[in-house]
Amino acid sequence: MSRADKAPEAFRETPLVSVIIPTYNRAWAVGKAIDSVLVQDYPNFELIVIDDGSTDATQEMLLFYKDAIVSIRQANRGVSAARNRGITEASGQLIAFLDSDDYWEPQKLATQVAFFNSHPDAVICQTEEIWIRNGRRVNPGRRHQKRAGMIFIPSLDLCLVSPSAVMVKKRLFTEMGGFDENLPACEDYDLWLRVSCRYPVHLINRPLTVKRGGHPDQLSRRPGMDKYRIASIEKLLAEQALSEDLYRAAVTVLKSKCDIYATGCLKRGKTAEAAYYSQLSRRYGRF
Repeated sequence: MSRADKAPEAFRETPLVSVIIPTYNRAWAVGKAIDSVLVQDYPNFELIVIDDGSTDATQEMLLFYKDAIVSIRQANRGVSAARNRGITEASGQLIAFLDSDDYWEPQKLATQVAFFNSHPDAVICQTEEIWIRNGRRVNPGRRHQKRAGMIFIPSLDLCLVSPSAVMVKKRLFTEMGGFDENLPACEDYDLWLRVSCRYPVHLINRPLTVKRGGHPDQLSRRPGMDKYRIASIEKLLAEQALSEDLYRAAVTVLKSKCDIYATGCLKRGKTAEAAYYSQLSRRYGRF
């Protein structure tokens, strides 16, 4: 008997949600993420864990859950490939991601499904978050505060959509093409820019996602992240899918990021790289 079969009558017509957890060498954290999914109030979900070639005890950890999860192991190809693999394997019409170092409050899935039921035209929504850094709760800075609606322009500066907080209609990935597997980082920034220039990103003003940080293997702690954001903006400009206002805003941020990154390259003696980004900035000089 499935979870849906055992659900209260109020849940019987709800859609299947495919929850995707990508993980790599996070045996210390992935169990808490999995447990937070398995205790969700919403009953009709499948949990797909993509082990992206871990070399620690992740596989032993996943074996503990047996049939409660769908466990898929692949050669290490990065978080974009892991998430895309999960999307391919997903059976649900709604997709929710959870990074393996984060976890959810029990009402997370039920709250987002209820939102989609009452807003059938929506394609993406996210919840507010609780931030934990090195085991202590912290308040996100003002620039990190989430916004609702057409958030493309404020999202150009930094990513305002958290993978662990979103729920997305699966058809959106067919339209957008999924995560860019050529980007070793900022792959979420890239995808959400492509989404937010076309669709409103809805916000549920409840902190139902717990985002843990401060550990050394966080991708966001890597230096030089802006070069991947620059690549994302440049790719979007080349697609010529932006309105004139959005195009101008994207060029302005691209030039600023290029100038800052080039200056940093010069300070580190990377003159060829500095010259490339200075030239890229000048290419859009008319704006």
